Amino acid sequence: MSFPLSRLMSTATAGYAGYCLARPAHLPEALHAGRQDRDGLELLARTYGVRDAAISAAALFGRSPRTVRTAMLLRIAMDLGDGALLAARTDDADLRRKVRTVTLGWAGLNALALAIDSARDEH
Repeated sequence: MSFPLSRLMSTATAGYAGYCLARPAHLPEALHAGRQDRDGLELLARTYGVRDAAISAAALFGRSPRTVRTAMLLRIAMDLGDGALLAARTDDADLRRKVRTVTLGWAGLNALALAIDSARDEH
């Protein structure tokens, strides 16, 4: 199987997708959201679940390296966007740092997996 690290990261992301769908309240809880924002953040978590499941499925079941690469690039772009948008929603510096650490860290791990897999694929 080609792109094993990318597929491993996609498996982990698929797990998070399932968590988002099963327990969408985790997002407003993690963001210390007020009551007025809970419903919207739970909807966002469900959206993350559907989105992440679709992207992970493309990476896991894609037959060509190009499909896996594209799915991984989408995953990285989504993580970067999530970090920028969620961090901008809070004035709490510690919470903003936590959001950036998680989203940028996940984007970084996906980028590293893709870079290693791509280098291996070229040889």
